[in-house]
Parts: sequence; structure tokens; C-alpha cells
Amino acid sequence: MSILKKISLILLISGYTAAGINHFVHPAGYIKIIPDYLPFHYTLNLLAGICEITFALMLVFKPTRKWGAWLIILMLAAFLPVHITMLQQAPMQLGSLHVTPAMAWVRLLLQPVLMLWAWWHAHSE
Repeated sequence: MSILKKISLILLISGYTAAGINHFVHPAGYIKIIPDYLPFHYTLNLLAGICEITFALMLVFKPTRKWGAWLIILMLAAFLPVHITMLQQAPMQLGSLHVTPAMAWVRLLLQPVLMLWAWWHAHSE
């Protein structure tokens, strides 16, 4: 594995682990952007955090890396309604973060980039 891909993998693992932990540390911000048509906002937030941590840890081990990467891609696709809701509600306050419409657009358009990043790690060296 190239040094670039190793660094990328470490960043991906660290980022999703931190994001997953954040679901437990600051749940209110996540719960606020779950679309109203979805039930059990608190439970969905916990599941999202568990999935982010689990899928990140799957990236650590070569035998599970491909599955972890594909599950991250599917998870990001499942999160698209949340980012669309955030865009519809912007401007809004999420804890100490003021989300402007421009920030909401960036977050939404970042999803395909994150999917491609995970996809890069779904392929064996």
C-alpha cells in the first residue's frame, strides 16, 4: 500500500471514529437534522454513531476493509435525507455551529466525495 493510501486510510478511520463518538457526545445537533418523517430520532442517532464507529474499525483490518468501505458508502447514501433536511432548514443553529445555506450545500455536495474516498479503499492493493 502506498504511503498516500495509508495516510488516507488513517484519516478515514480517524474521521469516522470521531464522527461516531460525536453522536454520543453531542446528540442534540444530530437529532435536530433527522427528517420528521423518520421515527425514533434518538435511536437513529445512536445507530448512526454505532455504524460509523463499527465501519471505521472494519477499515483497520484488511480482511474486513472492503466490507467496511462499502458499508460506509451505503451509510453515506442513507444519510442524504439528513443533509437535504439541513439544507431546507438552513440557516440554522446546531449547538455552537451556525449552519448557513452555503455550508449546507457544501455538506450535501461533499457526500459523493466521501463516497469516492471510501470506494478507493474498497479496492484491494
